[in-house]
Amino acid sequence: MRAIVCREFGPPEKLVLEERPDPIPGPGELVIEARAATVTFPDALMIEDKYQFKATLPFVPGGEAAGIVSALGPGVEGFVLGDRVIGNTMLVGGFAEKVLVGASATRKLAKNTDYAEATGLGYAYGTGYYGLRHRGALKPGETLLVLGAAGNVGLAAVELGKLLGARVIAAASSAEKLSVCRDRGADEVIDYSCEDLKARTKELTGGKGVDVIYDCIGGDYAEAAIRSIAWEGRFLVIGFTAGITKLPLNLTLLKGCQVVGVFYGAMVQRDPALRSQIDRELEALMEAGKLHPYVSERYALADAPKALRALLDRKVTGKVVVEPNR
Repeated sequence: MRAIVCREFGPPEKLVLEERPDPIPGPGELVIEARAATVTFPDALMIEDKYQFKATLPFVPGGEAAGIVSALGPGVEGFVLGDRVIGNTMLVGGFAEKVLVGASATRKLAKNTDYAEATGLGYAYGTGYYGLRHRGALKPGETLLVLGAAGNVGLAAVELGKLLGARVIAAASSAEKLSVCRDRGADEVIDYSCEDLKARTKELTGGKGVDVIYDCIGGDYAEAAIRSIAWEGRFLVIGFTAGITKLPLNLTLLKGCQVVGVFYGAMVQRDPALRSQIDRELEALMEAGKLHPYVSERYALADAPKALRALLDRKVTGKVVVEPNR
């Protein structure tokens, strides 16, 4: 099989396309003939050795793949050859024509579900659902501000915020990106490349401030956002694509607000019951046609480094995927 391999830590341009032996499933494992693999910011951090989870060189990056079951290991029940599935690789192994996954980390896909749309559902929508509902306790009628709203994780939060009954303000860095946010249901938008984030947020909320902030980017935007939070608001820490944030803690006292970490990847290991509950609820929403993952571009396997570069350069709107067997 062909696979993208990281042989030395560094930028996407150091990745190589190689022929590797087909994976052989062990007990409790199966092999997916991959049709789509999502491309995420943690993938980009992994290949530069900057992520919380470390990989041993050489390794195949890629955290999740959707496709067809092509081999079953001993003891695997509930799956047969030819099943349409999606599997979580725990960030290693996804950018390949054939992907080895644990059966316990694999679920079947509905017949009408597109492979590319299905990938990353847990990464983007799982994070959003866990963050907004379980960590942020977002209530109908509250106002939600999403920073980095045009990215994969941000757009999922926009959609989920609307489903949970919130008024959603989407903040992103261009008019083109904000147009996509409006298409996904955002009630108001802020272009923080040319607008004052704090002042515009205050204006859109009549001076009250926002109840929940969903921060996908960090950096300098975080402080401006928290200065516009409402009394007893909740600031959800999701990611740091613009850099690690240093917040003046006096703001939490003055605002009576909470700063809440949202680490979906750790939660799925620590609380399998909650992870299963979230999976079931998201699958039900997907099958009911209430979730619409936005796939902006599809790359061939050999072009996976280009997909990662586009992500790092912030040229991606929504989600991009690699299609290994196209």
